[in-house]
Amino acid sequence: MLKTVLSLLLLLAALAARSQNSAYPDSALLDSLLRTNPALARVLNRSATYQLQIIYTQINRDAQNVPHFTRHTYHVNPQQYFNPASLVKLPTALLALEKIHALPPIITKSTIMSTGVAWRCQTPIPFAAPADSDRQATVGNYIKRMLLVSDNLAYNRLYEFIGQQSLNQRLQQLGYPGSRIVRRFAPCDTAANRHTNPVAFHTLTGDTIYKQSAQTNARTPTPPLGPVFAGRAYKVGDRIIHRPYEFTTANNLPLPDITNLLQTALFPESIPTNSRPQLTPADYSFLRQYLHLTPHSSHFSAYTLTKYFDAYKKYLYYGRLPEAQPQPGLRIFNIVGMSHGYLADVAYFADSLHQSEFLLSAVLYVNQDGIINDANYEYDTIGEPFLAQLGQLFYQYEAQRPRRYRPDLTLFFQPD
Repeated sequence: MLKTVLSLLLLLAALAARSQNSAYPDSALLDSLLRTNPALARVLNRSATYQLQIIYTQINRDAQNVPHFTRHTYHVNPQQYFNPASLVKLPTALLALEKIHALPPIITKSTIMSTGVAWRCQTPIPFAAPADSDRQATVGNYIKRMLLVSDNLAYNRLYEFIGQQSLNQRLQQLGYPGSRIVRRFAPCDTAANRHTNPVAFHTLTGDTIYKQSAQTNARTPTPPLGPVFAGRAYKVGDRIIHRPYEFTTANNLPLPDITNLLQTALFPESIPTNSRPQLTPADYSFLRQYLHLTPHSSHFSAYTLTKYFDAYKKYLYYGRLPEAQPQPGLRIFNIVGMSHGYLADVAYFADSLHQSEFLLSAVLYVNQDGIINDANYEYDTIGEPFLAQLGQLFYQYEAQRPRRYRPDLTLFFQPD
């Protein structure tokens, strides 16, 4: 009995040590800056309840305009689960572009792609060549839809194009052992998500250029955090199940990982070659363009100002207010996530007015009643206002922060 108790105590101590070691140290600078804005106090004073994590990255250029990154963290812990929701669309976009280059050279991100069906919980996208090129089913258009309005169906098509096994193997190779992308955004079970559809690429007249067979991952990648539960209950239809909701088999993308992936997309040369996908300068230019554009400014014909307002997915700085007006000289390159009460935004700010730049990532949990899937989350009353105030705080701080060399931001202000 005593031996069992001792073993249990040692296990608990080991788990506590792992949790402590996995947490990033809090930055004194970041902590002091956060305390200067009283509007943030509601969340900061209950940061554990809101499961708040923040990463602020200073960027200082040298005389040759090469950026150097200094990361400051607040309550960041990769072992603390949060549902990444649409954040997974950025690594999926990166790896879809990389995979295009592994296909015959005639295939590009603008080649029409059809999607077939080979297993349950799969949906087809037959070949079509509409006159409006924006409405064609292509890898490029799927990425545009994901980055402009966080389109879930577009993500599903690229998840299926890459395949679950290849997607996760490549993440591991790039140095993200804690990240795992194993789900479509659809009501598919774990086994169904291991099976991905056959796809084909076509000429404008419908001739098939290339076929990719249906793919199957023999086993779902191991959950990096072990069993994961959240909330005190969850809703199924009209019923409330009085036990925590399980996220063990869900996607996982720690905040440091998605921050690194955004840095990879925008500053590829700052990342070691073996830690970034094999993309071309044209790929990176394409990503920069659609990471910053709003639905309306993109002139992408599938979207209109009435349905998708300019602040639709720019939570940091603008919140999510339809009436928000763009800040002159400011471009925000970002990816967001919103699901199950978790709200996240991972962004790079480029300010031509003050010649400043920085990276800011944040996630918080706004679910006061503790019930998952009841749609009763405080996104608009707590989460989005907090993120807006947070982004504005660092925008103002960076506008005044002394720099030895002012950045040349020409790359990030190319005409769209």
